[in-house]
Amino acid sequence: MAVRVLVVDDSRFFRRRVTEILSADKNIQVIGAAENGQQAVEMAAKLKPDVITMDIEMPVMDGITAVRKIMAANPLPILMFSSLTTEGAKATLDALDAGAVDFLPKRFEDISQDKDEAKKLLCLRVFQIGSRKSILPDKQRPTPPRPLGGVAPGMKAKESGKGVVRTNLPSGWLRNLNLVAIGASTGGPVALQEVLTKLPANFPLPIVLVQHMPATFTAAFADRISRLCKISVREAKDGDVLAPGLALLAPGGVQMLVEKRGSQFVIRIKDAQPGQTYKPCVDLTFSSIAKVISGKVLAIMLTGMGADGREGTREMKRDKAMVWAQSEDTCVVWGMPGAVVEAGLADQVLPLSEIGPRLAQGV
Repeated sequence: MAVRVLVVDDSRFFRRRVTEILSADKNIQVIGAAENGQQAVEMAAKLKPDVITMDIEMPVMDGITAVRKIMAANPLPILMFSSLTTEGAKATLDALDAGAVDFLPKRFEDISQDKDEAKKLLCLRVFQIGSRKSILPDKQRPTPPRPLGGVAPGMKAKESGKGVVRTNLPSGWLRNLNLVAIGASTGGPVALQEVLTKLPANFPLPIVLVQHMPATFTAAFADRISRLCKISVREAKDGDVLAPGLALLAPGGVQMLVEKRGSQFVIRIKDAQPGQTYKPCVDLTFSSIAKVISGKVLAIMLTGMGADGREGTREMKRDKAMVWAQSEDTCVVWGMPGAVVEAGLADQVLPLSEIGPRLAQGV
């Protein structure tokens, strides 16, 4: 069955362009178009689409207000279109706080320099988000999710519900590790906020975060999360020393590596090379960690499209690193955690709501 889409934008040209691109995909049906937020709220209630694409700046009612009203009355997945500016980043993060699940650049050339590839990525993102109503927050779903489960051979497991398997971890298990490394993409900003805000101020390990995100977004995103967290979160800089209770977010548009200098582990920021799809890239960061922090790492793969992070996780797993993956039922897109699970690398597969509390319990 085709995913039913409501397109919302005050530009007639942009509405027509998005409608034409999405309608060319046999798996997508555009069922309506609105030119402002008020129309979007009314049409969402009447048409009940599977997904909405939403502009931010519109007359009558802006996109952020519309998202908030739709999520309160008729919750459904909403994909924002954002400008890649500092102000655009702040507005997009406000939209995610209001309940939107993800965003894409409004200029399609910022999605991909290849026009056909940009169209394919837009259709794929809309289809995947629109076909996953289970990604809505628990309070906006009639029933709780049923997470999948996985456990490494030889580890003690506990059944706790249909399809759920969790390993039992000893008290203070985090003290045996040196680092937590987290990778995410589509849906990641919301997922990272959910995890990090559950950590206590005395969290004993450094954290490195790799989220596929434009360069103009990462500093604002890190600052936004840091204000909500008990731990410190900021955009990483070259030469930063990993420290307990500090989460460093990879800057957009470049690559972030971890190196050892003397007795310290430090961040190295490098320019992205031609042909590299992801900037930052989870695989590159995770691979660098595998080279310098042998085994004493917890790698966590959160929601995201594609398979970035699988090979870097594989390298860490060879040295007995611990690996968690977000469960399919709670992912916006299960591509990245699914790739880790299907490769047999995950020790645990957990619903998003459990990952932060489980980390906090290990302190």
